[in-house]
Amino acid sequence: MFPTISIIKNPKQGISSATLFEKTEQISLAGLSENEKEFLSKKLEKGTECSFLKYPELRFFGKIKASEAYLEQEAARKAGAKLYQELKDADITSIQLVNQCTSPLLKAFLEGLLLASYSFDKYLKEKETFQLKEVFVVGEEVSDKDVEELLNLTKAVFVARDLVNEPNSFLNAIQLSKELENLGEKAGFSIEVFNKQKIEALKMGGLLAVNKGSIDPPTFNILEWKPENAVNKKPIVLVGKGIVFDTGGLSLKPTANSMDYMKTDMAGAAVIATAIYAMALNKLPLHVVGLIAATDNRPDGNAYVPGDIITMFDGTTVEVLNTDAEGRLTLADALSYAKKYDPQLVIDYATLTGAADIVAGPHAAVVMGNSPENIENMKKAGFKTYERLIEVPLWEEYAKPLKSKIADLNNLGSREGQSTIAGKFLEHFTSYSWIHIDSAGTPFLKEADAYRPAGGTGFGTRLLYQFLKSMI
Repeated sequence: MFPTISIIKNPKQGISSATLFEKTEQISLAGLSENEKEFLSKKLEKGTECSFLKYPELRFFGKIKASEAYLEQEAARKAGAKLYQELKDADITSIQLVNQCTSPLLKAFLEGLLLASYSFDKYLKEKETFQLKEVFVVGEEVSDKDVEELLNLTKAVFVARDLVNEPNSFLNAIQLSKELENLGEKAGFSIEVFNKQKIEALKMGGLLAVNKGSIDPPTFNILEWKPENAVNKKPIVLVGKGIVFDTGGLSLKPTANSMDYMKTDMAGAAVIATAIYAMALNKLPLHVVGLIAATDNRPDGNAYVPGDIITMFDGTTVEVLNTDAEGRLTLADALSYAKKYDPQLVIDYATLTGAADIVAGPHAAVVMGNSPENIENMKKAGFKTYERLIEVPLWEEYAKPLKSKIADLNNLGSREGQSTIAGKFLEHFTSYSWIHIDSAGTPFLKEADAYRPAGGTGFGTRLLYQFLKSMI
């Protein structure tokens, strides 16, 4: 799947090359005609990338505008994605990467190149045939350890993309658990799967209510990475939304196209599972537990209905006002279950509200919680990976619409401020340091955007991995 990546001291002769630079005088123009040099100069005045195909070699130049470090890193990733497309179009399978910028950008350049190489062709008769075979990274800016870590993290992102791209005809709750077990076997983390009988015995009323309309049973998945050299005495718990398909239930999604991509409603589960997968592959010394309550949400004859009152895992009663506000019900059971671990920190990650999509679109996720220092560090990780976060407050006023006259809470609240109201609902089930990330607009793109492909993006895996790594 991935090319062989080698660190070399000096550029090789007779091989395609890609150079990042800030000023034209930093790059070697050897081998270019005067006309090519003039064309290169004019092209770079208008844009940031230019390439020449002098078969069988490609000369690629990426101009990086001096800016804040995280913006330069992202520009390098995008240049890497552009380079991959140029290599694919020319069917060139070997490339060397050179950085002439004053900032260290080779790792980001390589990252963009690798992330852009993803394809999901499982269901296509004609498979992707281009395969990048060799990448040479010139200089001492990147180490072999950096390369190994980056390959493992990219592998995890690709798994997240695969899971989001899989249709519900394949990926129901049972199959999701099998996929997670497979990841655990490959990377060395443990996984325990609760079946419906066990979930009923635990009285996880939120998960069971959402599952009532499904012909497939739910699962509750516990993933754990606990290395002997873990630096944290109390575990960090990651909770992912695992709604493998969301019709809205009997509150059927009413707007045009609103159900078309609801196979992506388990993206939160994909993110936390693959973050743990990457941690285990890279052997990060951190004890982490993942919790995923999985089911689909369908309008069968036995489905839960508006007006129902359900009793959650922690005993809270909830009046159901809308069956399309289902994710918070399954997450709430998992958040309550997290208390048994006496966690250092709990992070839940979910495609929870359309309101978050309206706030942030595909460019960021919405974050809130009760742990300001951890939220700041999460936002820093967001800039570092360019999987950015917009923080919103959890003021008490947002809890008022969740009051019910006949139960402890209702599951809907008001239309206004819905992403925060959903957060306030989840907050009720927490009694620890907690961060909530609502990523409704990020997991799936209709059109490719640089190194993020059309379809599943894997947005969030790199973010969580970077945040967790920063805690070591």
